[in-house]
Amino acid sequence: MVRHVVELKPRWADMDAYGHVNNVTWLEYLQEARVDMFFTHAPQRGTDKLVEGVVVSRAEIDYLRPLIFRPEPVRIEMWVSKVTAASFTVEYEVLDVHADGARTVYARAATVLVPITLGDGRPRRVTVQERTVLAMLRE
Repeated sequence: MVRHVVELKPRWADMDAYGHVNNVTWLEYLQEARVDMFFTHAPQRGTDKLVEGVVVSRAEIDYLRPLIFRPEPVRIEMWVSKVTAASFTVEYEVLDVHADGARTVYARAATVLVPITLGDGRPRRVTVQERTVLAMLRE
């Protein structure tokens, strides 16, 4: 499986009253990582249709431990786990990888994405070309 990796720095404004990254902000982190994967890397792999329009139809997050403000970025690893006729699922791990290779996972998440036609906002099928690109993000 190929994992697309993005590093994001927690911002002071991301914190809640307890000094943790606020639960709403986690969805923003996932969105920033997803935009990097699809706007930067999918077109390089031969399709721009995914960039045309994709909406989130479902999001779920398992919060495993609090992420507190710090100057170091947090790592988000993501991959495509499932492709159907009209949607696909992206899974994520938000974590730190330590010098010894140990991993501290803060959250695991998944989003179901539906491609749309921008002109009318209607869902559409995943094309053969998109399926090929998504398969590359699965391996």
